[in-house]
Amino acid sequence: MSFSSALIIMLLQVGPNPNAGGIPDASDDLRGRPPRVSNEIGPAQPTDSISIWLADCLDQLDNDPSRAHTLAQIRRNDTEGAERIVANHCLGLAATELGLWDDARTAFLAARDETPADEPRARSRFGTMAGNAALGQGMWSDALSILQQAKRDARAASAGTLEAIAARDAARALVEIDQEESALQELEAATSLNPQNSEGWLLTATLLRRMERLTDAQSAIERAAEISPLDPQIGLEAGLIAVLDGREETARASWQSVIDTQPDSPQAKAARGYLGQLGPATPAP
Repeated sequence: MSFSSALIIMLLQVGPNPNAGGIPDASDDLRGRPPRVSNEIGPAQPTDSISIWLADCLDQLDNDPSRAHTLAQIRRNDTEGAERIVANHCLGLAATELGLWDDARTAFLAARDETPADEPRARSRFGTMAGNAALGQGMWSDALSILQQAKRDARAASAGTLEAIAARDAARALVEIDQEESALQELEAATSLNPQNSEGWLLTATLLRRMERLTDAQSAIERAAEISPLDPQIGLEAGLIAVLDGREETARASWQSVIDTQPDSPQAKAARGYLGQLGPATPAP
């Protein structure tokens, strides 16, 4: 069994923030998104004692992350090799659940650095998680450095999906340090590597809107909608692009569709707020 097949990997991502303030001229949608645990790269099934321990530790994350954090610390301090790596993996995830970003970043970096050099796929996964933890700390430059290494490891593993994830997160770090053109290049790479991922197109549309490139933003949001037509965040963003482009009725229709399809969602709440700011529609002549 290869080293990486013994690991159950869960990647961290940054989700959209549907609770932004008023209708923005240049949105902060790419900023301030807390990391979250994601199964974009699906978990393997435990097949040996190491991965079984990891599965048990991960099972505690939802119900008692503090206990998972403590158990992982103990195991990390008492083991070495692959056992120490998976202990750091669970420690990082538990720290993420608890909002302990420094602990999470340190644990994921330790897991990455102790992973053999001939396992670049696993190194990329751990690096991406460490980069997300750095984003959670607001350590934009450190996050960018970690994520660039994760991209290199993914490229060495011919893992295009992993490289795309790291590129999307690198774009977020670049936005935070006001390097929007470089962020756009990262998102272009991400959508090229993984064109069927709607988040890449959504983030691209959001950034292009921030840059006041509304025609390009419209093209990107249309691609996102083709992939995930019922995603409320895409509908919310489509409305923002439309209203800034002077297409008020299109914006109303987009936001109303979010309310109609997912009325209890945070995005629907935001859509109602945007519609309230626009006021009543002008009656047709």
